[in-house]
Amino acid sequence: MSDLPNRISIKEEGPREGFQIESAAIPTERKVALIDALSGTGLRKIQIVSFVNPRRVPGMADADDVVRTFRKAEGVDYYALWLNLQGFERALVHRARLAVRGTLQTCASEAFLRRNQNRNLAQNEAYQRHVADAYRNAGVPVDRGSVMAAFGCNFEGDIAPATVLRMVDLIFAVAAENAFQIDEIALADTMGWATPRSIKRVVGAVRDRYPDARINLHLHDTRGMGIANAYAGLEMGVDSFDASVAGLGGCPFAAHPGASGNVCTEDLVFMCEEMGIETGVDLGALIEAAHLARDIVGHSLPGHLMQGGKLSALRQARKAVAGG
Repeated sequence: MSDLPNRISIKEEGPREGFQIESAAIPTERKVALIDALSGTGLRKIQIVSFVNPRRVPGMADADDVVRTFRKAEGVDYYALWLNLQGFERALVHRARLAVRGTLQTCASEAFLRRNQNRNLAQNEAYQRHVADAYRNAGVPVDRGSVMAAFGCNFEGDIAPATVLRMVDLIFAVAAENAFQIDEIALADTMGWATPRSIKRVVGAVRDRYPDARINLHLHDTRGMGIANAYAGLEMGVDSFDASVAGLGGCPFAAHPGASGNVCTEDLVFMCEEMGIETGVDLGALIEAAHLARDIVGHSLPGHLMQGGKLSALRQARKAVAGG
């Protein structure tokens, strides 16, 4: 039985996830141009940079400059990603311009955790407790947990729902130790292993154990399953998604060169609109931003709607012909 939401929330991650993986250097002002364009689409959450080691992720070497120069729009929250306390401290410097909120983060694949953050599961558990102390001392709210590689891993294979649940249990345990209230659990298909069936299995397992937690889906489109997986999430009542304009992006540590990034934002918005699900996004403005993203990176991108266009114009043309 489907339980479709009436409205969804989208966190746009194209400027961060897209520009971090591009081999060619993207000028700061061009990154800022895309952020500013996205700010005018009705999106209310935009992740713009990651504060990471520039030797490992050269595309984010100018993250501080990007944060200093983009134009803040009323009603839009701007986010940064960090993977360690050094990155967190950099984010705190920009607290007036960024929505700095803490996330307790773990991974369902130890092999990927080692590649992505150079820690094993035991080290990461200890580290999350250390991070929780830092968040509390800085007065940063913590209301979210995240599980990477929640549906499968290029280095470990399929991930069992029971493994994901153990990671979610850990998040809630660390939160309880620190009197944090976790409202949302993000499940990330970091390497594009998910299918609609596995989406429903994992989301169902987490929801059965934690029925009051909102579930967010971070769906990479590596194997073309992104929009199908989003639909499966919608059928499970999921109303929070990460997405990437024009399908920008990919994970630099997934050992999958050329893989797509998150599910395409405008494709997700279009599907929801056709299903009667509100997004609050101006689809025309978003398509313009997708074309800008393609121009900035200088190569084709996997988004479909930027090629096919909206149906509304065709419907209007058809009505005009019929009325004439």
